[in-house]
Amino acid sequence: MADNTQREAGSPISESPLAKWTLISIAIVYLGAFLVLPLIVVFAEALRQGLNAYLSALVEPDALSAIRLTLLVSAIAVPANIVFGLAASWAIAKFEFPAKSFLITLIDLPFSVSPVISGLVYVLLFGAQGFFGPWLAAHHIQIIFAVPGIVLATIFVTFPFVARQLIPIMQAQGNEDEEATLSLGAGGFRTFWSVTLPNVKWALLYGVLLCNARAMGEFGAVSVVSGH
Repeated sequence: MADNTQREAGSPISESPLAKWTLISIAIVYLGAFLVLPLIVVFAEALRQGLNAYLSALVEPDALSAIRLTLLVSAIAVPANIVFGLAASWAIAKFEFPAKSFLITLIDLPFSVSPVISGLVYVLLFGAQGFFGPWLAAHHIQIIFAVPGIVLATIFVTFPFVARQLIPIMQAQGNEDEEATLSLGAGGFRTFWSVTLPNVKWALLYGVLLCNARAMGEFGAVSVVSGH
């Protein structure tokens, strides 16, 4: 009797074929409608007039300027978020300190704020009529409707991605490896480069890819601070 009970408790939960294929069909339809279909429409519209027209559009001055600006902003925002993400995740996962929960909340803030609203906040801070506007104008510093404003808005909307990928991985790994390395005489910097960073390299790569994709595809906040 006990053996039968153990086998039943340890056996996997089985679903009927109808329920299984219904769930699979719903997932496929959902992904097709909200992911695959929009991508197909984008490529179809881009190539509607032929490949030559598409390639000609890429070398127009406005297109080249937009590509250069996108690459420049990403080249600034992504490394900045890598540094912040590593520092924040290391502090949150490896140490206990006051306001730790508050820091985690701040990291998640861009996920709950509309990009348009975040761009508007920067305009209210650094615009001509904003809080710092008169001081910036007096010193001939332009942030809004210029590259610095685009960089700031992009950093804000993308900075959770690296940290949010690293925090759960570092928390799951614990502190044993770092403590062992420190007990052998290694310093904090050496411990980070030799132990901590290699242990999270794949999570870091995934966070960097997400951060870069969002930085290159962000529109709402950038549209506000750049004046379109």
